[in-house]
Amino acid sequence: MQLFTTKDTAFVLIDHQYGIFDWIESIDRGQLRRSAVFLARLAARAEIPTVLTTSQETNVQGQLLKGIQKALPEAYRNRIIRVGIVNAWDDPRFAEAVRATGKRNLVIAGVTTDVCVIGPAISAVEEGFNVQVVTDASGSATKIGDEVAWQRLTSAGVRLTSTAGISAELVHNWDTELGDYALSLIPSVLSFPVKMRVFGRILGRLLTGGGLPRVDSQRVASKSAGAK
Repeated sequence: MQLFTTKDTAFVLIDHQYGIFDWIESIDRGQLRRSAVFLARLAARAEIPTVLTTSQETNVQGQLLKGIQKALPEAYRNRIIRVGIVNAWDDPRFAEAVRATGKRNLVIAGVTTDVCVIGPAISAVEEGFNVQVVTDASGSATKIGDEVAWQRLTSAGVRLTSTAGISAELVHNWDTELGDYALSLIPSVLSFPVKMRVFGRILGRLLTGGGLPRVDSQRVASKSAGAK
């Protein structure tokens, strides 16, 4: 499987709903929420086509995370609302929406991993798509549920990744507008306080191989002169 780029990739976010989050125990729920919203915001900024789906919104599963709704309003309006279908790929509307993106590389995340992610991820591979599942934007009711799901997914040819990992792969170069935007989001994923965001951006570069941020000497000189 080759590396993904923003030009050949679509995102698929599955069932990131408030009610389902209450069931998650395999990962910190705050981390899970931040990672899911990160992906939505990155997709919006990079103009990566995104398919959203939810399950039984009027029941205990509830509504999609507000952060995802806000980041991807059009995708939210066009979301596939499943009434009871577990494997979203079995819903013709969902499968057709994914095909309609025209992309053969899929980045998938959702809850729960062992119930709602595993089916469409494997079905997509069987149809010839290249699939990466974002582990820290997915979760299950138990840790063993995640572990078993990861084993099944990798055995089926799915590649596992993380929020930071897939963002680095897609951005490719931190010294770009998209790269700078992605780095600005990393502190929120790592749950840094606001006053540490500058440090977080530097740490984000180091953790993901981006190196230290470039200093614009002319801008610094201009600010210094203006402060005198």
